[in-house]
Amino acid sequence: MKFSWQACLLAASAVRGQYFSEGWKPGQQRAAPTEVPIQVDSTFESSGTEGEAEYVAPKQPGSQAAPDLLSLLDVNTYLTSEPAQALFQRFGVNITERISAAQVSPWDDRIPLITDDNYEDMIVNEPLSDEEAADRVWAICITAATGRQDGLSKFVDEAFDDAYNRTLLADDMPNVRWGRIDYFNVTYLTTKWVVWQAPYVLILKDRGQSLRFYRPQNLRLRDAALRDFLLADGWQVTPPWNTAYAPGGEREYLMEFFATWMTKTYNLVIRIPKFILLIVSGTVASFLIGFMHKKPPHVKKPAVQASATTPAVAAQPVASTTSAVASPASPGSSKSSKRKANK
Repeated sequence: MKFSWQACLLAASAVRGQYFSEGWKPGQQRAAPTEVPIQVDSTFESSGTEGEAEYVAPKQPGSQAAPDLLSLLDVNTYLTSEPAQALFQRFGVNITERISAAQVSPWDDRIPLITDDNYEDMIVNEPLSDEEAADRVWAICITAATGRQDGLSKFVDEAFDDAYNRTLLADDMPNVRWGRIDYFNVTYLTTKWVVWQAPYVLILKDRGQSLRFYRPQNLRLRDAALRDFLLADGWQVTPPWNTAYAPGGEREYLMEFFATWMTKTYNLVIRIPKFILLIVSGTVASFLIGFMHKKPPHVKKPAVQASATTPAVAAQPVASTTSAVASPASPGSSKSSKRKANK
């Protein structure tokens, strides 16, 4: 096929060549150079000095701070993770609600919880005048209801709450304040006060310097008896704890030192799951039992050698145990022997 040159010119005239520059003409001003936008990486930000840039790590969606080492040992960390929630959801269990319900306090919120952290601010350093401080009485229930199904602790909690409600309605003991101590989550105070079991009813006076402990077996609690006991100041009959280890005693510093280290140990151990503690304690116990019952090593006794100073015992002939026994001669035999001799 042949194309004429007229067709080529017609096709070229139909195309607009705007991308071609017309060039510079005499007397024309010089055109300003066009700025080309430069895309700057978002990972670099200006530090205020020209020509310098500071590197900034790119932000990733959903990125959080690195978790604490002890938090990795917390069981709730794994139970509240997305794979665990999806797994429990297959069985129709909302694990998040279960964990949240387990963390709800089972007690009356109107009665404040006394802990190792707020004891100084709430009781020791309570803003009171001298007269108010002298009249202040703290009624505290030391309970162990959260750690196990303890019927006695539950009974004491109910009697304590009943006395508190009756006092609020009567409004006749303005100098008495109420508090509660969770035995299993308060370590420093219980160790310092040498409280190794619960429940207890504690009457605290003089900003924590006078302590009176009552076991449920030694104090009537039914039928608002605890309220009557406080209303009549029956606690004054009982002398306060007054030993060398009591508050203000000469050996109180020993209990403070012991309670401090017990608290540090507890705060570390409580972060470790129970199954890990079970494995570690079982391993240590097995090692100690095996070490204590280990058989002593068998020592070979040296062979006994004859001493050079001991004289050798000469071998002696052993006499025969059989000896000839001479039998007595009979009368008949003697006569026959004589006859033979005469012949």
